[in-house]
Amino acid sequence: MSNPASERLQHNADRIMRLWEKRARDEISASMHHNSLILQNSLPQYLGFLVTELSITIERTSARIDADKVESDRIGRQHGRERAGYADYSMSQLILEYHILRQVVFQVLEEEAPLTPRERDIIISSVEQAVNDAATQFSETLSEIQELFMVTLTHDLKNPLNVMRMGTQLVLRRFERGDTHFDVTARMLGAINRLDTMIQNLLDASRLRAGQSLNLTFENCDLEQLIQEVIEDLNFAYEERFVLVSDSAVETRCSRKDLRRVIENIATNAVKYGAPDAPITLTLQHTATTIRITIHNEGQPIPPEAQSILFQQFRRTKTAGEQKGWGLGLFLAKNLIEAHRGTIEVESGEGKGTSFIITLPIVSTETTQPQSNQIENG
Repeated sequence: MSNPASERLQHNADRIMRLWEKRARDEISASMHHNSLILQNSLPQYLGFLVTELSITIERTSARIDADKVESDRIGRQHGRERAGYADYSMSQLILEYHILRQVVFQVLEEEAPLTPRERDIIISSVEQAVNDAATQFSETLSEIQELFMVTLTHDLKNPLNVMRMGTQLVLRRFERGDTHFDVTARMLGAINRLDTMIQNLLDASRLRAGQSLNLTFENCDLEQLIQEVIEDLNFAYEERFVLVSDSAVETRCSRKDLRRVIENIATNAVKYGAPDAPITLTLQHTATTIRITIHNEGQPIPPEAQSILFQQFRRTKTAGEQKGWGLGLFLAKNLIEAHRGTIEVESGEGKGTSFIITLPIVSTETTQPQSNQIENG
């Protein structure tokens, strides 16, 4: 025999949706911006699924239970995906929709006869599962939308930024060092370069969080020359603050662009957080198998509790104060150094200043073909 509650639900499905919509429009502000068809989206399908769940004429084999679970998951996720596409919907509003639906279902079904404990348990369990499925998909879809927005935004910012950089470089050539206009223009160029780095960091972090990989192209690198080039550019922007100490030249395989990016990031952090009147020293040392690059600044040490979060994304220490940034530079630096099969660590203490230490293996430069490597967020 069929289940009376299942029959009542099937017979009153349209009425339940009308009552649900009325309450949703009264209690959920986002619902006011959508017509009935859009507002209800997959909920009528869910009621059809619940009719089947309440029925006792359908044999509940393991295969049937698995199939019902798949269908429930599909409907709940469809609802969550559609709601995430509306800018005015929040997670709490999505969950409230299901709570209202459960209340309306109980109200309508118990008008003729009380529900049995089994029937109430089925409805409650089914709604809770639907909420979980919808909320999970809502969160995942919202994250995908945010990542897409961030990637699109950062890409679109690159072109006008490149135009600004080229124009500023042309203007800079018209002045000589010591000229007030030269200093102002140089600072403008430095600000553009920092902005470019922040955008690139944001783009790369978004790719890693989305499960994508970053491609690195490896080539023969003279590290002493690379660091010297970085220092020359930094001294141009920061008035001869940087000093190179090197025991000798050393060559290895590296991604020049990305290793330079790591060194520049840590060095500019030393400017922001270190003692303003002390030099910043970049030291290059090596053995037969290992390269060690140390970037040292004087000033207040980084507390031990802050050192533990330095390399986490979107985390900034309390000592950062009012300094601007995404909190991504060191997170990406760590990933880029690990892609070189190296390590990065920090040593900081009272009276000793702060040192970031990059350790890299020496890789034979006999290979003449460029090599690629990928970083994945692990």
